[in-house]
Parts: sequence; C-alpha cells; structure tokens
Amino acid sequence: MNTSKPGLLSLQQALEKMLAQVDPITGTETVSLHTASGRITSHPVTSPFDVPPFANSAMDGYAIRCSDLSHQPLPVAGKAFAGAPFQGEWPTGTCIRIMTGAPLPDGTEAVVMQEHTESDDAGMRITREIKRGQNIRLPGEDIHKNAQVLPAGIRLGTAELPLLASLGIAQVNVYRRLRVAVFSTGDELQPVGQPLQDGQIYDTNRFAVRLMLEQLGYDIIDLGIIRDDPRALSQAFQEADHAADLVISSGGVSVGEADYTKQILDELGNIHFWKLAIKPGKPFAFGKLSQAWFCGLPGNPVSAVVTFYQLVQPLLARLSGYTHWQLPPRIRVKTVSALKKSPGRLDFQRGIFSRNAQGELEVRSTGHQGSHVFSSFSLGNCFIVLEAERSNIAAGEWVDIEPFNALLGKA
Repeated sequence: MNTSKPGLLSLQQALEKMLAQVDPITGTETVSLHTASGRITSHPVTSPFDVPPFANSAMDGYAIRCSDLSHQPLPVAGKAFAGAPFQGEWPTGTCIRIMTGAPLPDGTEAVVMQEHTESDDAGMRITREIKRGQNIRLPGEDIHKNAQVLPAGIRLGTAELPLLASLGIAQVNVYRRLRVAVFSTGDELQPVGQPLQDGQIYDTNRFAVRLMLEQLGYDIIDLGIIRDDPRALSQAFQEADHAADLVISSGGVSVGEADYTKQILDELGNIHFWKLAIKPGKPFAFGKLSQAWFCGLPGNPVSAVVTFYQLVQPLLARLSGYTHWQLPPRIRVKTVSALKKSPGRLDFQRGIFSRNAQGELEVRSTGHQGSHVFSSFSLGNCFIVLEAERSNIAAGEWVDIEPFNALLGKA
C-alpha cells in the first residue's frame, strides 16, 4: 500500500529517476598500482600468466612416483624448496624431500605430507593410503592465463590490489576522478573554527559533505558559503557548473526559501525540485545545469546526511563508473525501544544494533530523532528503516535495520 502524501516522491522513485538520467564519466587514465587505492577499474583486468605458473607442492612432505611404492623404505635422493627446485637425476626407488610451494620434480605423481610418514636411516615409509595426484597444485589451478581477474567497475582496495600485485601487474586502467563542487547557502552560516555572531550557526553540512566526499575519493571543489544574494548565488552555480561533474549545495531548497534560488537554477538548467516522502530529508533537489548534474541537500544537518547517504552516494557511484556499489542489505530484527512514527513517509531513524544474551540481533533507538540532532550518527551504527504506512512501534515489534557502511565510519 502506498501511503505517501500526494506530490511526494518515494525514495525508490527518486533514486530510479536519478540513476536513469545519468551516465558514467568516460575519461580514463593509467595509474601505478601504488596510487590506485580507491580508484574504479575502467576495463577488465586479465591475468598475464597461469596461477600457479608451475606444478608445485601443497604440503611439506615427500614427492613420490607411484611405481616406487613397492620399494619402501624410500631413500631421500634430494630436496626441493620454494625458489630452489630439485636439480639432477631422480633415481628409481627413491623420494624427494619437498617443501610447500616448491616446483615438483619431473615425474612426481603425488606428494605425501610428512605427518603421514615415518623415517629412519634406511629412508621414508608411508603410513597412509596414497592417491595419485594428492597434494599437488597444477598450473592454472587458481587462475588461467588471460582469465579475467577483475571486471570493470570495481573499486580497488585491499582485497583487489594485492591480487594484481601477485600477478606482476604494475599499472591499471581506471576512470578519472569525479569532480564534485560543494557550497552552502545562507547568511546565518559561519565556517567551522570562526566565532559565532548573534543568530549564526556553524556550517556543519558542507563540512560533513566534504568528509564523505574525501572518504569516497573524489576531487572536491569547495566554493565555501554563498550568502543570500542572487548575483553571488548565480556566480557560484555558474563557476561550479563549468568546473565539476556534480554540484552539491546545502540549504535553499525548502519551501519558503528566497524565490531567486529557484529562478537562477531554472535559468541555468533543468531542475526538478522534489519533495520526497522520507523523513528526515523531505526537501531535496536534483537536476542538470548546463553541464554538471546538481543535487540540493536540505539545510538541517541530519537531513543533509541522510539524503547524501541514501541518494547522492549511489548517484556518485553511478557517475564514477562504480557499477558494483551497493548499500548493506537490510536486516529484520526486534526493537527493544518504542519508536515514534506517523504514517506517510519512509522514516530513517538512527539506531544501535547489537546481540543480546541469547545471541539474537536487536536494535534500540539513539534517542531523540530531531533533524538537528547530529549526535545520533556518532551514537548509532544503523538506520532503523520504518515503512511509510507504519505508525508508532512498540518495543518487541519487528523492524528493518540498515547497518551504516564505511561512509559513516561504522563498517
């Protein structure tokens, strides 16, 4: 049942509209593996050789030929180590002492792990049944030459870069960094670190947006605080439009804001001022300037972070070519807190999930959920996602939670 108020887009509708309109950037570059952390692959990466490149031992033990098993005990004819293979002739009726990772001597049909042997001056005796091929790693068993090891659209990190290093790949093709311009609007705003005058507040939103963009690895163009002046605002939008792929502003998109904000945006491009059926974050704008895409975040700090997290984050992933991006899956748990909720909008309350004494996941509220209470993010580790049609929730009821990802520092 859709209980959203008339004229309000659902979160899913808004996200689908945004992602359907934008295409990934096309610019690419080749970078060193040492500087590739956080970059997005622009082309599939293939292996230049088989992994492993040669047959080798999976165990410390003895290399044997099955035809020699009737000659036990088997004298040790030599040793093979990783990086120092056995050299020379391998006499019939003998074995080769071999270490894990060492190349197999020619003719090896099995490796017997040392725990399944007994040794004395006469040689080595096998105490377990032997199967041909046991404890042998074959060439290409892990990765075949020319096989794809990473697709395009992957963000490179500690799970991917060591893999490429193991293949001797020193450079990788990636998309260029996305350029994002940010600014805040409002005469009441003061930069962090400056003393507040009467009626002023700190510009928390731009500070938070910058931090999140830095974590995501984008190039940031910070235009600061733009005062409530039509000429200054128009100049800021035009400068950002020509310098960035995406422009993110904070404030100025709520009902009741100065009319010139909307007029300027309409002059510069095609802007859809949306009222979203979510809480917090009802006022949110998205559209296209003459060149850059545009997102207008609400002025309230919590609303700005929620809309950035739920809408701008996937938009940025799409623009940057990060095709494998996704939010953590939602989990159904019981709440130990009563939760206040009015029907009509999808609600993202901040919560703390943990395991109880029985090992079951449960969640509790961080407390007051006002859109100015930014401490709810430092206290919480998840969103409690309450469906639009739900009303007040009693303790013990089932709710969905969405664990914060690394963007909010809790993954």
